[in-house]
Amino acid sequence: MPRWLESIMNTPSHHRVHHGRNPKYLDTNYAGVFIIWNKMFGIFQPEEETPDYGFLQNLGTFNPLRVAFHEWAGMLRDISSPNLTIKQRFAYVLKPPGWSHDGSRKTSDQIKADHAT
Repeated sequence: MPRWLESIMNTPSHHRVHHGRNPKYLDTNYAGVFIIWNKMFGIFQPEEETPDYGFLQNLGTFNPLRVAFHEWAGMLRDISSPNLTIKQRFAYVLKPPGWSHDGSRKTSDQIKADHAT
């Protein structure tokens, strides 16, 4: 693929990064067709090492319904926790993955910062 085209279009390399669970690859390269948007919004990451594919924590199942909807089930569990304010319940839906009202989990930015070299 011509280099100029690779700079604006989503390529197999960009897509591999999107599916990687390496800390530097978390929450990057969401492009469907044009990678230029990821570059404009600062969420582009070139492939620098072989991606380690998968979830941060393995699900322990290959059930396609569980794999497809486990995040939705987790968000439902979070927002239905007792003693949360309405603001905290909305935050579980609107904040980045890994956010928690008590700081007990790490977001992808925190994981990246822990592994920065």
